[in-house]
Amino acid sequence: MTLRPLALAALPLLALAGCSPRDPEAIAAADAARTPAVKELGEGVSCINRSQVRATVVRTDKVIDFEMQGGKVYRNTLKARCPGLGWDRAIAYETSIDQLCTPQIIYVLQTTGGTLQRGAGCSLGAFVPVEYVKD
Repeated sequence: MTLRPLALAALPLLALAGCSPRDPEAIAAADAARTPAVKELGEGVSCINRSQVRATVVRTDKVIDFEMQGGKVYRNTLKARCPGLGWDRAIAYETSIDQLCTPQIIYVLQTTGGTLQRGAGCSLGAFVPVEYVKD
């Protein structure tokens, strides 16, 4: 069987059709795979000191771990999914104080053509002290 040029042009469209819309169960499974299990160590707090943040680890479109100097970890679950955050895995924010607080707006930091750009803006949730569960 030979395919005509028109039929060949339609093949990429058929392939893309299977990719959208994304399956919510597949998204949840992918998010779970990228988010290590934690044990909550207490109630969430409204603010953390920026100068004490050693690393910011973006897990998904909705979860960011703030690893602090001294080994403490705060997990922040955003109030809503932040488009592109789980893909780009980098954030930017503006603040005039040495604290990050809920409902601070963070921005997805995107690289486009070798240039950093500010993407979607999303609101932080509470900072929950956690420890990673070891397997």
